[in-house]
Amino acid sequence: MNKTNIRLRLLSYGVIAYMLLAFLWWSVLLFNKNRDTFQAKTEVLKIGMIAEGTITNPQELLDNPRYQALSDAYRRQEWMIMGEGLFFIITLIIGIWLINRGYNTQVQAAQQRRNFLLSITHELKSPIASVRLVLETFKKRQLKPEMFAKLTDNGLKETERLHNLVNDLLLSAKLDADYQPHFEPLILDELLASLIEKLEAKYPNAIFTFNCEEDIPVIEADKTGMNSVTINLLENAVKYSPQDPKIDISLRQIGENIELKIADKGMGISDKEKKKIFDKFYRVGNEDTRATKGTGLGLYIVQQTVKAHNGKISVSDNVPQGTVFTIVLPIGQKEL
Repeated sequence: MNKTNIRLRLLSYGVIAYMLLAFLWWSVLLFNKNRDTFQAKTEVLKIGMIAEGTITNPQELLDNPRYQALSDAYRRQEWMIMGEGLFFIITLIIGIWLINRGYNTQVQAAQQRRNFLLSITHELKSPIASVRLVLETFKKRQLKPEMFAKLTDNGLKETERLHNLVNDLLLSAKLDADYQPHFEPLILDELLASLIEKLEAKYPNAIFTFNCEEDIPVIEADKTGMNSVTINLLENAVKYSPQDPKIDISLRQIGENIELKIADKGMGISDKEKKKIFDKFYRVGNEDTRATKGTGLGLYIVQQTVKAHNGKISVSDNVPQGTVFTIVLPIGQKEL
């Protein structure tokens, strides 16, 4: 939060404090005026009734209907003042809350945009630098076949990383512009098996266990979208796990739905963070010091894509540690 924002916030708090003090002062003056008016009217009524011979002592004044009517009017005035004051306070509190919420939303959005720019810069610089180094090496040196093959593989991995990043950015833009999935028959267990095979080659230290029921039905889904969903969840499970991560994947049919679970034994997600992880650009920690790579788009894409498939996604704690993501998808879809 910069100094200008701090000054503006302090100024707004000062204005609110002034309004509250002014209201309290106005309330005290109004109560005193109402009381003085009542006392003056009571004294006039008392003098008039004594002159008429209607009363002879103070108790008769208190029992007189004319005084009681005057007293009731005074009490109604008091209740009206208190009611108006309470309404003003409630309105002011609601206004303060709305202003504060809007301000916090703007600050959070600005921070998320900053985090995104920092993360996307890091994500782009690394593969570009790697590919550039490979190409410069090819240009300047005559390499042995094994070294040539190794550098080529590294360059291809980095370009694949760039490709996935661009796909995530494009899919995120589509999700913001009323994304409509292209439903087609999809064999989800085959898609998962293919992705797991690729990830096993990419992360040789990771252990993937895939438990799949027999005769999983073909579902109607967007293949590109579901590919992005599963690859994001699987790579997150690896990234946020300690050395030699163990990832358990299960796929089963429940009635007219398919349930996919991806469980890791990593660092886990706190209850506070569980409410935020699906927000666009949100990432845990500080972008300047965070060790794990990413743009904060992955889980946003996952949630929005699952939602577009009329499915549901939830996150829970694994036992004894780690995280479980559960996706429930309907087997059939109706394309709009």
